Amino acid sequence: MKKVIITGSAGAGKSTFARKLRDKTNLPLYYLDMIWHNPDQTNISASEFDAILNNIVKKGRWIIDGNYQRTLEIRLKECDTVFLLDFPTEICLSGAESRIGKKREDLPWTETELDSEFRQFIIDFSANQLPEIYNLLEKYRKSKNIIIFHSRKEADDYLQFNF
Repeated sequence: MKKVIITGSAGAGKSTFARKLRDKTNLPLYYLDMIWHNPDQTNISASEFDAILNNIVKKGRWIIDGNYQRTLEIRLKECDTVFLLDFPTEICLSGAESRIGKKREDLPWTETELDSEFRQFIIDFSANQLPEIYNLLEKYRKSKNIIIFHSRKEADDYLQFNF
């Protein structure tokens, strides 16, 4: 395990899992949200994002945390391990709500609310994003180590019993 993707819905706990995995493996961790978002809540351009991501995936070791479906296949081509956090919508909504007002290392500002557009993104994730994620995982199934968690306990157990 040298090149790792962690993906899933917002609020699933990708960044928390990524930090715990980093601490166990000493792999460098890159948060896609920290690349895409500026501290003033604007974004860099897609071409800037792609250039930074392409530089990261060329490195020999990494964990990349984030969904960013548009670039998922770029990461899949380069990784050796994929963790998908496929959690129920209610868990993801609760996770997103629980981080309101908390400073995080994976986002360049502190969220003050769960805005309606972001909430809807989480609600729609399993219908709009998850099928394509599973299609891509199937495409790379034979050449990648793919681990899918359906609960936080499964993710925590993996970290506890595999390192």
